[in-house]
This record gives sequence, C-alpha cells and structure tokens, in this order.
Amino acid sequence: MQATGRRPRRATPSATVPETPRSESTPRPDRRPRGSGWWPYLLIAPTVLGAAALLLVPLLRGVLISLQDFQLRELINGGAPFVGLDNYTELLGDSLFWEVVRRTFLFMALNVVLIMVLSTLVALLVERLGRFGRTMVLSGLVLAWGMPVIAATTVFQWMFHSEYGVVNWSLTSLGFDSFDRYPWFANGPAAFAIVVFLVVWQSIPFAAITLYAGLTTVPRELHEAARLDGAGPWQAFRTITYPMLRPIFLLVLCLEVIWTFRAFVQIWVITQGGPGDATTILPVYAVQTALSQQRYDLGSAASMITVLLMSTVLVVYFRQLYRQEAEL
Repeated sequence: MQATGRRPRRATPSATVPETPRSESTPRPDRRPRGSGWWPYLLIAPTVLGAAALLLVPLLRGVLISLQDFQLRELINGGAPFVGLDNYTELLGDSLFWEVVRRTFLFMALNVVLIMVLSTLVALLVERLGRFGRTMVLSGLVLAWGMPVIAATTVFQWMFHSEYGVVNWSLTSLGFDSFDRYPWFANGPAAFAIVVFLVVWQSIPFAAITLYAGLTTVPRELHEAARLDGAGPWQAFRTITYPMLRPIFLLVLCLEVIWTFRAFVQIWVITQGGPGDATTILPVYAVQTALSQQRYDLGSAASMITVLLMSTVLVVYFRQLYRQEAEL
C-alpha cells in the first residue's frame, strides 16, 4: 500500500465557549418602559372619578343636610343653619319611625327567606334538567330579570286590579265569589303581600342563575360517592353542596338583603306606602318625610340611617369573607 505522505489532521477544539449558567440571584434587567406603573391607574381614573362624583357627592350632601335645619324656605333661599344631631334625636324619638324600622326588617326578612329558598330550588331544578329544558328555564329567568322595574310593577297593578284584574277573575271563576271586585290595594296586609310577591319575583332570576353557576363547579363524583354511601338528596346538599358553595350563598344573601332593604320603586308606584302606613319602609318613609312634610333634613337623616344599616350588612359580609380566606 502506497503511503500518501499526508499526516491526519487533528480535531481542533470548538471555538465556542459554553455559557456559564446565570446565577439565580443575578437580577434581570427590567425591560418595562419607565412610567408604565402609572398607566393602569390612569386608565381607570375616569371611572373612579365618575363613580366618586355620582356616589360620594350625593352622600356627603345628604350628610350635610341631615345636620342642618333644611326645609322649604332654606331650599329656596339657602342659608340653612347648622343644628348638629338634633334631626337624628327628633327622628329616633318618634314612635312612627321605630314602627317603620320594624316593618322594614319584617319586609326584608320575608323577602330574603323566600328568595333564597325558591332560588335554591330553581337552581337545583335547572341542574337536573336536560339541555332543552335547561335552556328554556334559563331563558325565562333572563327575560324576567331583564324586564324593567316600572314595567313589571305596572303589570302587577293590572293583575290585581279590583275590576279588570286577572287575579280576581280567576278566583271568582273558581267559585270564590268573595273576591269579586276585591280591592287588593285598599287592604293593608293584602297590599303588603303583593309587594313582597313582586320583589321576590323580580329577585329570583339573579339569585337562581348565580347559584346555578356555582352548582356547575361541584364535582359530580362527590354526589355519586354520597349516593353510593346511602346519603339522600338533603344530606348530599347539606354535607357537600352547601359547604362548597357557602361563599356564593353568603354573597347572594348579602346582596338580596341590601336590595330588598332599599326597595322603593315597587312600593312607591303601587301604593306610595299605603294604605295608611301598611307598606311604608325606610326608603319610602324618607321620601314621604321630605316631600309631604317638606322636612328635607329629617328625610336625609332617615336616608343616612338606612345607609348605615346597609353598611353594617357589608361589614358582616367582608368579615366573613376574610375569615374564610384565612382558613384556606
């Protein structure tokens, strides 16, 4: 074999030097542009300022009027004198005010209990329906929820009309002749029950849809395991569904307490607090005092007490929420 005389080339080491791993403690350069930390706040500033103008300014104005002697003369001429807490003292010393407070809490309790019970049953029913039935029920709930308050209140007025109402016609057709031209809105307990019925009907859709959305997050395996262990529907709801959805139940409960506590439009359109004072609750009492008696100072004081009571509900809710977060 003839040698070529060439010596084999040695493999030269690669010129690339392996990159040393960067220490985790080495800070990475911040590539965000300067001033970007303020940009989100600038974006939400118009909304925050608008909400403050629409909420805080009337609230502060109401507090100021409640501390003044503000009647029709001061409304026209201005220069209302400062009287401190005299309006609150006069209001809290009025027996009619405490009767209105008791009626307000009764109205709130009836509405909230009926709303929570019926909306829970509706949510459980929707969960067990098929696709078509679920779609129909949810569509009906959304349509009822989207109906304007004035429109729904007017429909209820027509339904319970003494001469042309469908309720009286249906009852007399079934043989209850005592309801022929029955004046529902002239009877205190009947008018109170109609207003409760109306508020419950308007509030169930939101609560039911919210609770149904929470039910969809509960794993079905837990219910199947409970069913295999012999647990009934009530036991499964009490031991599985409710503990997992307790924050949602608490949220809906607090919202319904606030919304029913400040119900005004339904009562004012139907009865304006009558007959007598049978349907007068705190918001209606505040408007009646301000408009009928032209005591805007007492009306503002009643409104501030209503805001204080509703704020107490929010404080209780947030305390419970923080306690649950601390347990997690």
